[in-house]
Amino acid sequence: MKTQNDNDISLSRRSALLGSTGLAALAALPLAAAFGTDAQAAPAKPVRKSASTFTTRDGVEIYYKDWGSGQPVVFSHGWPLNSDSWESQMIHLANNGFRVIAHDRRGHGRSSQPWDGNDMDHYADDLAQLIELLDLKNAILVGFSTGGGEVARYVGRHGTKRVAKLALVSAVPPIMVKTADNPGGLPLEVFDGIRNAQLANRSQLYLDIPSGPFYGFNRPGAKVSQGLVQSWWMQGMMGGHKNTYDSIKAFSETDFRADLAKFDKPTLVIHGDDDQIVPIDAAGRASAKIVKGAKLIVYPGAPHGLTDTHKDKVNADLLAFARA
Repeated sequence: MKTQNDNDISLSRRSALLGSTGLAALAALPLAAAFGTDAQAAPAKPVRKSASTFTTRDGVEIYYKDWGSGQPVVFSHGWPLNSDSWESQMIHLANNGFRVIAHDRRGHGRSSQPWDGNDMDHYADDLAQLIELLDLKNAILVGFSTGGGEVARYVGRHGTKRVAKLALVSAVPPIMVKTADNPGGLPLEVFDGIRNAQLANRSQLYLDIPSGPFYGFNRPGAKVSQGLVQSWWMQGMMGGHKNTYDSIKAFSETDFRADLAKFDKPTLVIHGDDDQIVPIDAAGRASAKIVKGAKLIVYPGAPHGLTDTHKDKVNADLLAFARA
């Protein structure tokens, strides 16, 4: 049986171990009170999770964030990034009365890394399952780069019954690769080069892209942000090697023209006219012509990664579009 002296010694040891005044004060509390194990404590109020996971029908675990309240805005990220790439837009819209949701695409970020299924149909179906799981209605779907393809394929496969508006930001549709009926696209050799570079040294490739064309840091007089470069690298390296490799084919060779033709909700297209990754003429301008009534906003001199380099303008434009 413990004596009061035993308890005093135990508390003294804990105080010494914890060291600082604040932590020593915590150590002086009874263990149950300090760590919430007291049976007499008031029941905790239910809280809404800010991040969670779900498992798709084919067994892939998908990580997602769910912040704020109000009309839902669902964000789909670019290659080879994850939902963290949307943080500036998400916090801005959440602070202005919207519920914002973003997931890490299968094989990217904190989601699991399946060997198969790294294609636009699976990406779109994963997005549909998230929307159904959360029972989202009147949602605004926003896709950046590869995420724009994911949003387009979602509409093509699942329709717009849960959708209020759509936004494509530096997005890959209608189709990136050059084909007989898409002469303005980029040659397949460009994407073969990216694949070869990934196999040769993925980590270096994921430094070279953000250090150069992604943010326009290769332009004369550009001020390079090492923070952005390192964040891009970190997000990319969190993704699976096989998943991000397969995704190059998914974003470059998928034809979204039939998907875009099914858009029947107000649509905003944002694109920089100095996008060296997804050139505006073959992408943003072409998509805006296919989607009936689409509004195109061109950012003069903006690079592909304008959600960071021009985040204040992107935030304002998305908020105005969401509120309209």
